[in-house]
Amino acid sequence: MIESLTPYIPQLLIAAGIILLAVEVAILGFATFVLFFVGMSMVLSGSLIWFGIIPDSLMAILLSNAVISALLAIGLWKPLKNLQGQSENKQVKSDFDGVRFFAEHAIDNKGLTTHKYSGIEWKLKSDSPIPAGCEVEVVKVEVGTFWVKAV
Repeated sequence: MIESLTPYIPQLLIAAGIILLAVEVAILGFATFVLFFVGMSMVLSGSLIWFGIIPDSLMAILLSNAVISALLAIGLWKPLKNLQGQSENKQVKSDFDGVRFFAEHAIDNKGLTTHKYSGIEWKLKSDSPIPAGCEVEVVKVEVGTFWVKAV
């Protein structure tokens, strides 16, 4: 059985590498790099065997995969980790944005004032002090906090 697959070792390595790459990207969402490095090493090893640069013996295949995986991990770990860590901070539009009400107490940036809205007791904060009785509008929402400005 194995002897019948021997002529197709390069193609099998390349196919297995592509499958590992697909699993890494499609299923795991490029969250771990292990399958990426192993998949790339299998594709590269299969290609090197196909072109006759590496013999198709089991020891040569295992050694080349180990060395190529290690080199890829050393060379690509930090750039891929930096790429993975990039995120975009953008203001999310909320249904609470634009809600207006009258402040019962003075509001500042400490969040000591609260307002009950939609069954939740919200902390009120403002970049500039707002006196009690003033109409305010919600401009930003954080967890449990309304950021407001005077209208």
